[in-house]
Amino acid sequence: MEHTWFLASFWMALAIFSAFLALQFRVSAALIEIIIGIFGQYLATFLFGKTGLNPKEGWIAFLAGLGAIMLTFMAGSEIDPTSFRKQWKEATFIGLLTFFVPFFSCSFFAHAIFQWNWKASFLTGIALSATSVAVMYTVLLELGLNKTNYGKGLLVACFINDLSSVLLLGFLFAPFGWKTVVLTGCVLIGALILPKITPVFLKYYANKPSELEIKYLLFFLFAFGGVAVWAGSEAVLPAYIIGMTLAGSMEQYRDFIKRLRTVTLGMLTPFYFIRAGSFVDLTELTKSFLPVFLLFILQQLSKFISIFPFLVKRKKVQEAAYTTLLMSTGLTFNVICCLYGLSHEIISPRQYSILIPVIITTAIIPTLVANRFFIPWHHLEKKRT
Repeated sequence: MEHTWFLASFWMALAIFSAFLALQFRVSAALIEIIIGIFGQYLATFLFGKTGLNPKEGWIAFLAGLGAIMLTFMAGSEIDPTSFRKQWKEATFIGLLTFFVPFFSCSFFAHAIFQWNWKASFLTGIALSATSVAVMYTVLLELGLNKTNYGKGLLVACFINDLSSVLLLGFLFAPFGWKTVVLTGCVLIGALILPKITPVFLKYYANKPSELEIKYLLFFLFAFGGVAVWAGSEAVLPAYIIGMTLAGSMEQYRDFIKRLRTVTLGMLTPFYFIRAGSFVDLTELTKSFLPVFLLFILQQLSKFISIFPFLVKRKKVQEAAYTTLLMSTGLTFNVICCLYGLSHEIISPRQYSILIPVIITTAIIPTLVANRFFIPWHHLEKKRT
């Protein structure tokens, strides 16, 4: 039993170190956690033997899975319903284009050039097309752009993009049958009923010492997650949709959201992202520099081609470039997609070890370029006035 406690403390040590580095370099903690997980696995082999961080152990897999569910739910619940209604046309256009152009480009490239089978190629396309809500939200929050109409519109576009990745992942890889019908029915019923009963529940039971509202939320997320896995899908799929439908209800209870964020980001997501990094094989990675480089260039070019020509006709070049670069970032759903593919043997460990570095690079380079050269200061000036 002491092995479990020592192993858990080592995971938390990696999470603390990741948080320090994230603060120092002003980047997403999730990004650093993935990188730390890659090297932490090798360090752990010296301390705990061949299994290292033991990412396949039951309790670690459960905490990591719960982290993915909570993060996905929170991403859906961050959508501002008012902004969605006001900007849904342009945001939907941007979100769909920045998903499907890279999806088809990367899928056909992986199949034609790397000779990957179609399943692995399609999963590659999805993994490199989703936009990182974690990176985008962090960047907008640090600059204060999340409170502007521009920033809210970007988050809506990101939501449309991510929802496309979630739905296509389920459509292409979930086995269709009567279980799928049951899952779809359960999610639709939940999406219709929960927005009606949740505000009433929160009105009477929110902010109590027993934290009843968190138990209430976890009950539904666990139940829908169980149905999704039983149907051969992934627990994060219903979590995102439920989060989206509850966005209006959650908006009034900022303290509740803050407590959810504390538990999720403080304890659960480090297990998810460090675990994701621990599956990367450094030996395979050192042999795969060319595929990583080519996929990164293709992903960035296809994102650029998809919307920059459209935006630059309607907006300032600075704003068009900033929007394009932030929509080119990847991390959260991209990693979720890769882990799904690895666990269901859609992609091989070698392919996984190629895709994760590409995703890490898409989280770093577009963000650095955007914040160094293209911040749309005029939106911040409007906010101040």
